[in-house]
Order: sequence, then structure tokens, then C-alpha cells
Amino acid sequence: QVQLVESGGGLVQAGGSLRLSCAASGRSFNSGSMGWFRQAPGKEREFVAAISWSGGSTLYADSVKGRFSISRDKANNTVYLQMNRLKLEDTALYYCAARTLGLTTLQRGYNYWGQGTQVTVSS
Repeated sequence: QVQLVESGGGLVQAGGSLRLSCAASGRSFNSGSMGWFRQAPGKEREFVAAISWSGGSTLYADSVKGRFSISRDKANNTVYLQMNRLKLEDTALYYCAARTLGLTTLQRGYNYWGQGTQVTVSS
């Protein structure tokens, strides 16, 4: 059974940075892709970023382009989301997700989900 465990969330001032981690276990992660999604209070969950395990190709939501960076450590089956120049509107519960196929922004395309880590940006 695949397990995804997020960490690294917390409280940060606007303009600051955080790095989220997602540790994956339970299967081989030489293929497929990983994604980060987020859900703010009262809003639907939305796509943030995704990366392919093999080639490292990436996708980003327009709202985070130039501020967030997704990367992966294949040796440790871990995916990171470096978040810089954080804004109040980045406040949300951030989820890590995994799928066995290539990159997609669609939530329904992901087979496995973590429990989420809270990111709160204050003014």
C-alpha cells in the first residue's frame, strides 16, 4: 500500500518561504508522477504543481509560477515544494498526491493522497 506523508507546513509571514516535503513509500517510484494540491477554507482543492519521477518534467499553476518550485529526490522517494514570496492567499492545507502515469493537473488522475500539511501565511 502506498503511503504519502507530508511535512514542513507552518506559520510564516507574507514574503517568507517554506519547504514542504512528501515522503513516499510502498512501491517503486521510478515511474509515474507526483503532485501538490491545496485547499483553502471554503474553497475547492486546486492543483499547485507536479513532477515526473523519471525525467523531472514539471507543471505549475499560474498562481504559483515563479514563486514555487517542485523537485524530487529519487534516492529517498521524496518530493519537495519550495515556496518563496508567500502571499496571504497561499494559506491552505497542502496535499501530496501520486499517480502511476505521467503529468496531469487533474485531481481524479491521482491514485494516492497524503493527509495534508497546513500552511498559514500571516500579514
